[in-house]
Amino acid sequence: MSHRSTAALLARLVLALLLASSLTGCRRARATWRRHTALGRAQAHAAAVRAASAQRGRGHYLRYCALCHGPNAEGYAADHANALGNQDFLSIASSAFLRGAITDGRPGTTMSAWGEAHGGPLDDRKVNDIVAYLRSLSRRPFVRVGSRRSTGNAEAGGRIWDQRCQTCHGLRGEGTNVATSVSSPNFLRAVSDGYLRHTITHGRAGTPMVAFNTLPAQSVEDLVAFIRSVEHVPGPPPPPNYEPPPGLERLVINPEGRAPEFTLREGRFVSSEQVARALQEGRRMVILDARATSDWSVSHIAGALPFPFYNIEEMAERIPRDGTWILAYCACPHAASGHVVDELRQRRFPRTAVIDEGFPFWTARNYPTAHAAIIPPRR
Repeated sequence: MSHRSTAALLARLVLALLLASSLTGCRRARATWRRHTALGRAQAHAAAVRAASAQRGRGHYLRYCALCHGPNAEGYAADHANALGNQDFLSIASSAFLRGAITDGRPGTTMSAWGEAHGGPLDDRKVNDIVAYLRSLSRRPFVRVGSRRSTGNAEAGGRIWDQRCQTCHGLRGEGTNVATSVSSPNFLRAVSDGYLRHTITHGRAGTPMVAFNTLPAQSVEDLVAFIRSVEHVPGPPPPPNYEPPPGLERLVINPEGRAPEFTLREGRFVSSEQVARALQEGRRMVILDARATSDWSVSHIAGALPFPFYNIEEMAERIPRDGTWILAYCACPHAASGHVVDELRQRRFPRTAVIDEGFPFWTARNYPTAHAAIIPPRR
C-alpha cells in the first residue's frame, strides 16, 4: 500500500472517530438537556402545587385563624395569640410543629383543636394548606436548632424564671394576657430543648419576647430544665370520641319561660352572674358558643349550642327573630363572641349580648356546664 493510500485511510479513520465522538457527545448533551428540562418542569410543577396550596391556605387562615392571630399573621389581634408570621418563629418552627399545633391545639389555653379528629372543622388537606401558607411567609432559611438534651438544673432555673420570665408567662408557664403558655403538654412534646434554648437566647423580634442573649449558657440550660419540669405530668388521656353537636332545633333554652331582665354593661356585655341566675329561674334565652366545635364538645355552658364564629352566615338564618335574648360567649373572653354579636346586630337581631367574663370565669364559678355525649370505644 502506498504512502498516499495509507494516509487517506488514516484520515478516514480519524474522521470516523471524530464523527463517532461528536455523535456520542451530542447524545450525552441531549440526554443532559432532557434531564435538566424534566427537573425544571418537576420543580416548576412542585412550586405551582405549593403556591396553590398556600393560596387555599390563606383563605382558610382568614376564616379560622385571623380573628386571633391577625389578618397578616402579625399576632395579638385577640387575647395573646402569637405572631405566626414572625420570622424568628418561622425560622425554627417545622411544618410538623405547625401541623400538630393546628390539629391538636393547646388544651388549657384559648388555642382550640381545629382537626376533624377532635371535632374541629379542618381536615388534613386544609391543615396542610394553612401550613403551606404560613411557610410561604418565611423569608429566612430554616434553622436546625438541634435536639441536645438540657444539662441544666430545674431548681436553679426556677429562680431565674421568677426573676426574668414569670411576669409575662405566669408562675408555672401557664401563660398570661401578655405571653403564651410554655407548659402545655402539646407544646413541650412538640419542641426540642434546642428550640427552647434558641428561643430564650434569640427571642422574637417585634414581640414582647426579648432576647436573653446576655444570660450565661448555664443559666439558659437551667431555664430549659425548669420549663421541662412544669409540663403537666402525667399528660392528658387520649381525647374521647364525642357525638356530633345537635341541630339548632334545640336552640332556645326554656322555650316556655319568661324573658330575662338583663342589665348590660356598655350596652353590650351581660355578666355571668345574671346569666346563671336566669338559667336557674328557667328564663327563655339562646346561648351561643362562639368557639370551635371541638371546644364545645369538651365543655360548654349548659344549654348552649355551638355557633362558631367562622360559620355565622349559614347559621344566622335559623335563629329566632321574635325578640328572644341571644347571648354569645367564648374564652378570649370577647373576641369570638364579640364578632358573633356584631354580626348578629348587623343582621338586626334586637336583643344580643356578650357574656362578659368568658367561659373560663364561668367554670371557675362552678356555674352549670355540660359536654357532648362520649361515644364508648369499641372493644
